[in-house]
Amino acid sequence: MTASVPRRRFLQQGLAFGAVSVLGGCGFHPVYMPTASGKAGPAAREMATVEVARIPDRPGQLLRQALQQTLHGATGLEAPRYMLAVNYSIAGEGIAIYANSTPTRIRLIGHADWTLASAAAPHAVVTRGSARAFDAVNMFDQQYFAADLESEAEQRRMARQIAEQIGQQLAVFFRKRAGMS
Repeated sequence: MTASVPRRRFLQQGLAFGAVSVLGGCGFHPVYMPTASGKAGPAAREMATVEVARIPDRPGQLLRQALQQTLHGATGLEAPRYMLAVNYSIAGEGIAIYANSTPTRIRLIGHADWTLASAAAPHAVVTRGSARAFDAVNMFDQQYFAADLESEAEQRRMARQIAEQIGQQLAVFFRKRAGMS
């Protein structure tokens, strides 16, 4: 049985190497790939210069924090060259309903329309897009504190999902703009 473990590892490494060579042959390059010198790639450098405008309400604050973590990572905000404005909303609909019309589970739909503009006047729009996330929250009977905690956790999860989508869309845009496919 011990002889099968090294064989399995060898097979996994061989398959991984084969997959990387096939993807490299078709022109695939990771979006966040660093340069040959080890510095951040064009997408990561540009994303670090995106300032996120304030987004109203608590869900908007959570989304702004998630966007700042996604775009700036550990490096922090560089000198702002772009301003990201986001319109964010969360809608809910009952999907599990008692006979007395009281919902026990609510489907939440988060939707964000975003616009990336130049930080310098005249603030020309560079690109725009949208992101969407779906999830659900249980409504506990007579447990308001538990429902509030679950709702807050759900809003955080949706904010992270939408921030990741926006970050990926911006990374692809910046990579294409730098002349890389």
